[in-house]
Amino acid sequence: MWLAPVLSHVANAALRIYYRLHRAGGAVPPTGPVLLVANHPNSLLDPAMVALAAGRPVRFLAKAPLFSDPLVGFLVRGAGSIPVYRKADDPSQVGRNEEMFRAVHDALAGGAAVGIFPEGLSHSDPSLAPLKTGAARIALGTLAAHGRRVPIVAIGSVFRNKNVFRSEALVTVGRPIAWDDLSPDAGGDGHAVRELTQRIDRALREVTVNLDRWEDAALVELAEAIYAAEFGKATDAAEWVARLRTTTETLAHLRHTGDGSVPLAKDIVRHGRILQRLGLRPQDLVEDPKRPGALWWVMRRLPLGGVIPLAVLAVGSAVFVIPYRITSIVEKRARPRDDVRATHKLLAGAIVFPLWIVTLSLALALAVGPITGLVALLGLPALGLFTLGLHEQWRDAGAEAARYLTLRRRREMLEPLRATQHELSIRLKAVLEQQTARASEARPLTHASGLPQREQ
Repeated sequence: MWLAPVLSHVANAALRIYYRLHRAGGAVPPTGPVLLVANHPNSLLDPAMVALAAGRPVRFLAKAPLFSDPLVGFLVRGAGSIPVYRKADDPSQVGRNEEMFRAVHDALAGGAAVGIFPEGLSHSDPSLAPLKTGAARIALGTLAAHGRRVPIVAIGSVFRNKNVFRSEALVTVGRPIAWDDLSPDAGGDGHAVRELTQRIDRALREVTVNLDRWEDAALVELAEAIYAAEFGKATDAAEWVARLRTTTETLAHLRHTGDGSVPLAKDIVRHGRILQRLGLRPQDLVEDPKRPGALWWVMRRLPLGGVIPLAVLAVGSAVFVIPYRITSIVEKRARPRDDVRATHKLLAGAIVFPLWIVTLSLALALAVGPITGLVALLGLPALGLFTLGLHEQWRDAGAEAARYLTLRRRREMLEPLRATQHELSIRLKAVLEQQTARASEARPLTHASGLPQREQ
């Protein structure tokens, strides 16, 4: 556990550099035992997301081969992880899982936070995989062995595009899962384990978005954007995910029942293609057509065009273009599975960029003097972060400029598009309200539902 507190801070910084990261939902208990159950779409970055959401050291269950892995073994051991012996890794070691359960029971009884991914394996499927029973067995086993009923909290990670640098990511903390009515199975029939596993599954689905297929992702986000443009944006990231989840469930219900989803989906996609060709978003059609004039638009962005920001952008881009390209080449040559690509990129960058900074600093120390080298060693990381921020601001400003010009030059096209979008939003609102009503009637009262609306 000696490394866990350090890893928590390092993981936090690394994730916030790699993603545009948001945190939403409730809070993990700051002290005392807690079992954290999470989805597993992004390999070794998923434990980092859980640790960030928890805000405290977390001991994870990890497959046994990782403990002897030359690259990450010392990290896994130093973080206090607990080995899981899977049949797929070594059938002869499966019997040692009794040791694993005892270790987890003892850790929880001692007040630790323990993280587990009930799906078992990291994957890139569009929906949660069927859950294993390990999390439920751990909770019930701790109660049986130590008389402690530990809180179980679901943590969901949602990514706009998990493999793209600086794409958006959200980690959401759900409410503790209610299981006071369950006790260890006295007769060995497994009823309590199955019931608790089902409640964990429902809780995880409350904090994740689960698609029938990846092709639905763009449709779901577009539908939510149309709804938000016409009826108001989500107040925070948690509400945004809740809307995406409701939209996804609605699409799945309509598709499975054949209840008229095809015309609505096709009309939304057609509208989206027109907006994409114009470089517009649904919200652009409902904003005040008397947008600020070009002079005001330029004045608001003068700081971006100042001499100092432009100089920082130019120098930073020149300094860091080589390690950026090297990181990309390393990741591509490794040809990782889709669910581990982001992990490969982040680990490669965590090695390449520091080595590049140290190399440049040493070169400057030898060429100019040790003081210059020390200044470079301390200043280059800050230069990299400033450059990254300026790049994003310029990119966003460029996109906004293009939309501004389109809205001014193609006003004759806007009214028909506005009418079409409004009509789509009315149809969409009707089916979403029907789905929400169905979900409310069907939702059991024995588990936590909904998300506290708090974002950090």
